[in-house]
Amino acid sequence: MNQFTRQSSSADIQTLPDDIAEELTRLPGEVISVSDAPPISPPAPLTSDEVRTIVISLMLTMFLAALDQTIVATALPTIGRQFQDVSNLSWVITAYLLASTAVAPVFGTLSDIYGRKVMIIVSLSLFIAGSILCAIAPSMSMLILARGLQGLGGGGIMPVVQTVISDVVSPRERGQYQAYFSSVWMVGGILGPVIGGVFAEHLHWSMIFWINLPLAAAALALLLPKMSKIPVFHRKRKVDWLGGVLLMASAVVFMLVLTWGGTRYTWLSPTILAMVGGAVALALTFVWHARRADEPFLPLPLLSGSVAPFALTAGGCGLGAITGLTVQLPLYYESVYHLSASEAGLALIPLAAVSTCGAAIAGRTMARAKHYKRVAIIGTSWAAICALGLTVTTLPLWGLLTLMAAFALGLGTTFPVCVVSLQNSVARPQVGTITGAMNFFRSLMSSFTVAAFAAILLISLGADIPLGGEHHVAGGIPAIPTEDMRHAFRYVFAAATALMATASLCLIMMEERPLAGPTTTQAVEMAE
Repeated sequence: MNQFTRQSSSADIQTLPDDIAEELTRLPGEVISVSDAPPISPPAPLTSDEVRTIVISLMLTMFLAALDQTIVATALPTIGRQFQDVSNLSWVITAYLLASTAVAPVFGTLSDIYGRKVMIIVSLSLFIAGSILCAIAPSMSMLILARGLQGLGGGGIMPVVQTVISDVVSPRERGQYQAYFSSVWMVGGILGPVIGGVFAEHLHWSMIFWINLPLAAAALALLLPKMSKIPVFHRKRKVDWLGGVLLMASAVVFMLVLTWGGTRYTWLSPTILAMVGGAVALALTFVWHARRADEPFLPLPLLSGSVAPFALTAGGCGLGAITGLTVQLPLYYESVYHLSASEAGLALIPLAAVSTCGAAIAGRTMARAKHYKRVAIIGTSWAAICALGLTVTTLPLWGLLTLMAAFALGLGTTFPVCVVSLQNSVARPQVGTITGAMNFFRSLMSSFTVAAFAAILLISLGADIPLGGEHHVAGGIPAIPTEDMRHAFRYVFAAATALMATASLCLIMMEERPLAGPTTTQAVEMAE
């Protein structure tokens, strides 16, 4: 069988169709046979209406995943009372997060091997099956297991959705669509606790799971008829199951360390130290195996180079900063500004909502500008300045919310630039793999930041503070002096400053590769 490698002559490559020649030259060190290459006669281009239908169905699919990360929180007390089990309630959320984080790179890689259609059906099927089992669970243990199954599906939705978008939209236009999906994620995160509370109080807590069925059915009904027209870029190859298991195992142990450290066990307890050692050993074993496997589950060269490490770090810092602040700020609002729990939740809206505006600005800039990463460099630098302002100044509530909104505006520019730059840096048959890896590292970074911010507060206050909303005094205000809490949060804002400064530095160092596809102006001219 004829084979083409990176060492093939330029004349040989130029005799191939342009799209195949591009893929071969962008797969350094990997051998691709002619039978493995993308099809020479791709499907007819998608019309604007078909692209719109696909995008709407994918947005609805992602809304499911976003909703189920937060919808359970406000229903937990009701669930605990029904099953008469409060001690294991946290596992209803933890099981979902562990499963969804661990399988993100798995679904991304499998979509490059078996195709997007198969994996979107598998992820949604697991999600639906988990939702049904959650709704009919007869005990707390069964509910936790069902949430784990649901997490397996939810963890696959995010990378597969982002990969499908990369198949139907050119890199230059893709930033705008990433902003749309950021908006969907924000809406799902905000509506989740509200819907969960309404269902638990006025209907039945199981409705938070039954609602997933019609939404998932609608998403599949819209998406599946169009999937046959989406260009095919996956490449069948042997699956490195051992590498996948090692990667998932190390992630699960590391997530458990971040979940239990400082709460169930002290950070220096023998249990936590043993788990850290186990996570490191599993990770090193995965690296050792990946270096020796012919076709590793996650090719390590994908994570190196002049784009991937910087885009992964910048995106992880951005998501970690906004997640860590979202988790810890309600405590700050309640203790320093004496807001109620519901008011503290509303005060988070500027942080979540305005970040999507930043993503939209970056996405539109990417469609027009040649030097597209500049908007993210400016945005992350601005966010670092705003976080520094929160660190060194004492503001009234309106001033804090204004500065927090300005911080979120700059932070939001990070996400579309990092996602599109990563996908644009690899060959088409590897987009799913790099997208799954991106979601995997972002989830780990978010969990790490939440734990790090909590540790900062614990060290600053020198006491067991109510970080999870527990052990509050009457009236819902934490039993901590206002000035002590204000001083402790200066270190949290300083940590957010460091994260955004790191993101800005990584974006400066990241190579800015040309984006394929017409600019907005060119697209309008072609349409006319």
